[in-house]
Amino acid sequence: MSAFEGVDVSGFPDDCLPDHQKYEHPLVQRYATKEMSAIFSPAMKFTTWRKLWLALASSEQELGLDISDEQIQQMKDNLYNVDFAKADEYESKFRHDVMGHVHAFGDAAPKAMPIIHLGATSCYVGDNTDIVQLKEALKLVKQKLVQTLAILQKFAEQYKDVPTLGFTHYQPAQLTTVGKRCTLWMQDLLLDYERVCHELENLPMRGVKGTTGTQATFLELFDGDHEKVKQLNEKVCQKMGFSKCIAVSGQTYTRKIDYHVLSLLSGIAQSAYKMCGDIRLLANLKEVEEPFAKNQIGSSAMAYKRNPMRSERCCSLSRYIMSLPPSAANTHANQWFERTLDDSAIRRIVLPEGFLAVDVVLNLLMNIADGMVVWPKVVEKHVMEELPFMATEVILMECVKAGGDRQELHEAIRVHSMDAGKVVKGEGKPNDLLERIAKDPLFAAVHDKLDTLVDPKLFIGRAKEQAEEFLADEVDPVLAKEKGLLGKEVVDGVNV
Repeated sequence: MSAFEGVDVSGFPDDCLPDHQKYEHPLVQRYATKEMSAIFSPAMKFTTWRKLWLALASSEQELGLDISDEQIQQMKDNLYNVDFAKADEYESKFRHDVMGHVHAFGDAAPKAMPIIHLGATSCYVGDNTDIVQLKEALKLVKQKLVQTLAILQKFAEQYKDVPTLGFTHYQPAQLTTVGKRCTLWMQDLLLDYERVCHELENLPMRGVKGTTGTQATFLELFDGDHEKVKQLNEKVCQKMGFSKCIAVSGQTYTRKIDYHVLSLLSGIAQSAYKMCGDIRLLANLKEVEEPFAKNQIGSSAMAYKRNPMRSERCCSLSRYIMSLPPSAANTHANQWFERTLDDSAIRRIVLPEGFLAVDVVLNLLMNIADGMVVWPKVVEKHVMEELPFMATEVILMECVKAGGDRQELHEAIRVHSMDAGKVVKGEGKPNDLLERIAKDPLFAAVHDKLDTLVDPKLFIGRAKEQAEEFLADEVDPVLAKEKGLLGKEVVDGVNV
């Protein structure tokens, strides 16, 4: 009889571990930061609802509706006095989340109860709060993009003139530099930064639009005064910190805005995946490694391993982020006429999760960039294994200039190169092309200067200068402009 007999492999008793029987979302429980979580928290959402109700009521009062100062003050005094249990009770009673919170706010500010949500529809608080959250989340993303660029800027500057193998098709190609390669990652992130800035500058608030976007109820409230309805919309948007509001809408703001935002996040994820993918490949070559903690375990089985876990996590989360824009595209395309509610459930998931994931990705990028290790001797070894082949054209030209026969020299180099390649691939030995050339009298003209002809720095083209120009012309102005963001503390670290 096996000692395992009688064990239930398909579940557990109902009374077993009662506090741990509910699914926990790993994005929230394992990865998400306090900063981004707070933006999409119930506290942020429902206090923003109250601010929107206050903005509406105070603007209605300013435009002549019979709303007292006492009502406005009670609302203002209770913006953060949210009784969530009471709101849940009301929601269960009315089967409506907005009305649940209207009544909970009314309990806290009883004098104001008659005028809370006056003329508004649910999307007034729902959609406008979504836009407020998107704006705040984009501001945090912008901060971390700038901070990531600042860290990478130091790395690129430090290694701008260190030659390294370039790769096309993941095959050795002409040399570049470690720093120049870093600027490729930075170029992508700089484009993402520009997109974020564009969205922040142009993100419109939904504003005060009514049930189908016609503002009919507000026109009724103001006795047909169109000008006052327009002013109401402008006042509310300005009070909520927006210089723009959507020009026309149905019940909701156009869901194309969600698509634009998620596409932007996808772009950041693409940049991160590219950078971390390169680092993972370089780690395999033992040229570059991400930070590795003193007591970190790379593998439970293979104790010697130094797996690039941060980069792998970054790629994994980025892959998820890149999958989100199609859902936003389908949601927008399937909004019938002035609105259908099949946008609601999916937006509650993809918008917060997209930002939560991108925020983690940027934290990871900063952590990786700040502790990235370069092994110059390994980089040089790989360069010198391939450089003799790349130097053959220079050797050929020097010998021709010294009076040699170009065709004869070309054929000799071809034969030597093929033989050296056989030694490298067939025998696993080092590249001996230079030794072969050094022994061949046809190449006597360069025998005393072979070492100088194969100096790696002669083969990097303008890589160093390109890195310097990119940092000076493109990156430094952004860092100077966003100097205030560089000093902001990142609350959460990276857990590995």
